[in-house]
Amino acid sequence: MLRYLSPSKIALLAIIEFYIEGALGNDAMIPIIDFLTAHLLDSSVGSSLAAPADQWRRAESAIRLAASIHRFEEVLAAFPAVDRLPGRNLWDRLLEKLWAIDSLHALHDFFDELPSRCLAKTKKELREMAERGEPPPPPQGVRLTVNSPFGSFVRKAHLEFAKLHFDHVAELWKAFVRYRQPTAAYWRRRNPNHGRLSFDAVLEVGQGEWGSKTNDVAVAAYGRMLLADDQDPAPPVSVDDVESLLEFQIEQVQRYGTRVPQNVRNQFRQLIKNCRVTPNLSHYLNFTDSWRSGEFPSSFDDLHRYFDYTMQSRDRLFYQYALLNLGIVQSDFGCHKEAVATMLEAIATAKENRDTACLNFALNWFFQLSLAHPHLVHSLEDSSMLGSGRELLAFLRTKAKETGMWILWSSALLSEAKLALLKGDSISTAVESMVRCYHVIAEKNVKSMIGPHHALSIELWDRLGIAAMSAITNEVFLRCHARTSVYDDRLRLTCRVAGALASRGRYDEAFARLEAIDPDALRSARAEQYWRLCRALVKLRRDLHRNDLDSADALLAQLLQHGPEDVEPGIVLLVHLLHVEALARRGDFAAALAKVDDLLSAAGSRTTHASPPEKPSGTAASATTTPTGATTDTHALVRLLLVKVQLLSATGSPERGFTLAMRAASLAWRARLLALLWQSCGALAGVLNSLGEFAAAERLLVAALPRCLEAEAVHDAGLLFSHLADARVGLVGAMRRDGYGRKGSEVGVMLAKAHAALDRAMECFAAMEDAGKQCEMLAKKAALYRAEGDMVRAEQCAERYLAVWQEEVGVVGRGGG
Repeated sequence: MLRYLSPSKIALLAIIEFYIEGALGNDAMIPIIDFLTAHLLDSSVGSSLAAPADQWRRAESAIRLAASIHRFEEVLAAFPAVDRLPGRNLWDRLLEKLWAIDSLHALHDFFDELPSRCLAKTKKELREMAERGEPPPPPQGVRLTVNSPFGSFVRKAHLEFAKLHFDHVAELWKAFVRYRQPTAAYWRRRNPNHGRLSFDAVLEVGQGEWGSKTNDVAVAAYGRMLLADDQDPAPPVSVDDVESLLEFQIEQVQRYGTRVPQNVRNQFRQLIKNCRVTPNLSHYLNFTDSWRSGEFPSSFDDLHRYFDYTMQSRDRLFYQYALLNLGIVQSDFGCHKEAVATMLEAIATAKENRDTACLNFALNWFFQLSLAHPHLVHSLEDSSMLGSGRELLAFLRTKAKETGMWILWSSALLSEAKLALLKGDSISTAVESMVRCYHVIAEKNVKSMIGPHHALSIELWDRLGIAAMSAITNEVFLRCHARTSVYDDRLRLTCRVAGALASRGRYDEAFARLEAIDPDALRSARAEQYWRLCRALVKLRRDLHRNDLDSADALLAQLLQHGPEDVEPGIVLLVHLLHVEALARRGDFAAALAKVDDLLSAAGSRTTHASPPEKPSGTAASATTTPTGATTDTHALVRLLLVKVQLLSATGSPERGFTLAMRAASLAWRARLLALLWQSCGALAGVLNSLGEFAAAERLLVAALPRCLEAEAVHDAGLLFSHLADARVGLVGAMRRDGYGRKGSEVGVMLAKAHAALDRAMECFAAMEDAGKQCEMLAKKAALYRAEGDMVRAEQCAERYLAVWQEEVGVVGRGGG
């Protein structure tokens, strides 16, 4: 395999000559130039300009181009040649040029004449010609400058050919003959004078002298490569072709966090199948594919194999990167204790080798791990030189700015904003860090950090209970920035959209969003696991609201097997809360309360730490990103307190939840968890209703409901409306006890308000398809109508109650509750 030149590059040089000679028509100019630039320029040049799908198509085209000449036919056959006979297209012109190279001597002439045919004289060359007294060359139409993309390629091809030894030139000639040979039959039909030995003019001329021994000479020169039974599939590619394709695939995997498409991978394996020397990068590509596919043993084997070969040629300069990759893989497969030890060794090795880039990356990763698993690294803060989280972030931010590591700089700023939210600091402090981060992203064009920044912005809006801004930010990312971002960011924000739709009762739209995700991108094991988990959560929520408890139990049996090592602990908490709801719907309140108490004791023991954020995607680009979508321990504690208040209320002991509701409201207010604050107000109002403090409950709910509606938490809004109706009914009873019953006007107004609140609650629960709550609201309305003496409307509510129960709950095969 040659270092740079290959038969496909010779064909590309011939097409460049078409451009210089004016053989390209107006309709062919742009497509042909685009084809040339796609295969001549560095893949990183076009990576930021094209979508990932387009880049993979170009990579597939490059593989096909290197393996077969028929790729040129697909591109050129559609365009006529303007400088030849009518009926001849650019494909015929290309074959004419390629078959004109009919000997090793002609191949030398082709490369020797390249500068004079294609390149314009430089000023230095013109001065030297003038000093020698030579006349300047006459104008010769279009010529390429040596600094232009095409000129650089022509000049490099000429220099690389001049460096070749004779045996390498002969190898290139044989590869060229093999590459061109599939067009022999077509060329023979176009040119009847083309004989069996026309591929080599030396054999054709010497046939008269050698006679019947010409075939023996051909076999001696070319081996069996021209015989019909030749099965040697050696690809006519160069080391440069293979390495550029390998680097492109690894860059795409690291930048976007996806696996190589199967068709590209199969064609590339066929391309390097019989290479004499397997490139080292192919082992790293195998490692990334095994890692993404979830094959734990294979990923370790390929990683060790790659760094074993690398360290043989480069000593121990890259040992810290081996440790870095090993630690990330161990963490990704749930071996967090081993990952901590490996990463500490990587940090020490990077310090020893003075590798600032690796050191900063490892420290940033270690900080993300400290957020995800504080119990693993908390004891290291006093015994190591890493320091606390804020000190580490300040160090990373300063060093990243000094060394020009823009991704790490923006990541450190996002981490500061995240840490401010976790610690309950001022919202303005977090927003300031986010704005500074976005300034770095915009100024330095750090597109890979747009996803984490938008995710943290969405989390901030959700925290403040402004769902409209959260939805707009999410949609802006998916429409404008998704194609240039890490795939894990796209997947998580798409699942977030599906979760928001499910929280408003739009389950079909949520499933449609999830099903619209590209299935090829879900070939990564972790991506598919996350997608299936989010889809199962949407279905579980719908099954619980529909009271389909058998289906819910089947899903819970699978979901409860996932722990913090597999998925984000925020999702683990959500699964446990849904399990508590399923127990409560089955009437097993003792088990539900016991589970909540266990979760409260676990969450309360970590109130000084942040609960785990989302795991990094694992690539070099994406592992530095700030985790998004995380919930603090305060967030988890407030949610658990509210669930316990609801369970105590359902068991007939709402007074016992007063202290818990007050504590939840206080924690939510101090941490600025406004969405949970309105839920806490609803829970507190329910306790106040049970204590007979209806006026205070109504004032609290009237103040909280508008902000709760802004959060678009439909089910929570329904609960608040239900408590509001209870408070107003209680006020009616208080009015009648106080002697207002004879007037009737104020009592009638309050009853109308109570009915309106019940109607709004009914609408919310109907949107969420919660049959049990709908029936509860209808039962309250029927009881209220009976108390008013309106038996007709009471009977209508009873009929609707039975209809809802039979439609949603009383279906054969569903569990009761």
